[in-house]
Amino acid sequence: MDFALPIRVYWEDTDAGGVVFYANYLRFYERARTEWLRSLGIEQQKLREQTGGMFVVTQAQVEYLRPARLDDQLLVTARLEASGRASMTIRQQAFLETTSGALLSEASIRIGWVNGANMRPMRIPISLLEQLS
Repeated sequence: MDFALPIRVYWEDTDAGGVVFYANYLRFYERARTEWLRSLGIEQQKLREQTGGMFVVTQAQVEYLRPARLDDQLLVTARLEASGRASMTIRQQAFLETTSGALLSEASIRIGWVNGANMRPMRIPISLLEQLS
């Protein structure tokens, strides 16, 4: 089941035409991933303090299908698609939260697990992978 986060489109999210600026979808996706982790009992700051590791985005592929506009209510999802020793792929989508539920954007975000001090890749702790599965 996908985790879903409601997000309202504010003035600051839009361009001069009143449409959500394309790069802001990455911010929406980041918020949804963070809250997805939090819903699983994983707080990223505590995780870094306890393990020395942290997640970083290593790749983002985003497709824009329809525009979102000022004051729209969105539903932004996050779901673990694949995991490896040092990275995971998260599937994310942004829907218009109306009766139509139109799909506005979708993304595949790859996040890597790195040492917070030197930013070198590390193996994701097994206990963390178990929590995410």
